[in-house]
Amino acid sequence: MALYTRKGDKGDTGAFGCKQRFSKNSALTEALGSLDEINSLLGICKIKARDLRFMIYDLSLFEIIEQVQQNLFIIQANLAGLLAKASAKAGADKKITQEKIIDMEKIIDNIEKELMPIKSFFLPGGMELSAYLDYARATIRQTERRVVALSDLSAEASAKAETQKIDDEIIAYLNRLSSLFYVLARFVNLKSKIKETPPTY
Repeated sequence: MALYTRKGDKGDTGAFGCKQRFSKNSALTEALGSLDEINSLLGICKIKARDLRFMIYDLSLFEIIEQVQQNLFIIQANLAGLLAKASAKAGADKKITQEKIIDMEKIIDNIEKELMPIKSFFLPGGMELSAYLDYARATIRQTERRVVALSDLSAEASAKAETQKIDDEIIAYLNRLSSLFYVLARFVNLKSKIKETPPTY
């Protein structure tokens, strides 16, 4: 089977398990593409974290990042499934639950106990992995904005009974995720004994 289908040659695309087509410039494809982008970037972060020995809340950094990657696929499946009116066959049978958000908050709280209080912004950098984690944080923020834009549209459509509303837990998870990667970037520099540098303005 060829990896290309030629179906998107005119600027539209489809969701897995659904016959409906969407413009590649739509809010849905922007959100899905942004989730794909951050997941690919997390692949780099995960590989660079593979040899780190310190544990965070009984998890290695590699394991934490891989858990996030799995959850991002759940979000992608939910967005595609809900807005394309697809069934659970599209992978939307799994959900981002409040428990997943609470688990992430526990990791953040555990790391914050070791970090100095925030008194200013910090220049991204230090250890290479820290820089990538900070890059991931900024990309997650971008992803969150695009999913929120999509959520606004889906809420309007839901009111008209045209589709279902995006779960609130998805928005909350992405919001918390940027906080996780902020503390992870700082934590990696701390463990590497690299001093944080504030901007001089």
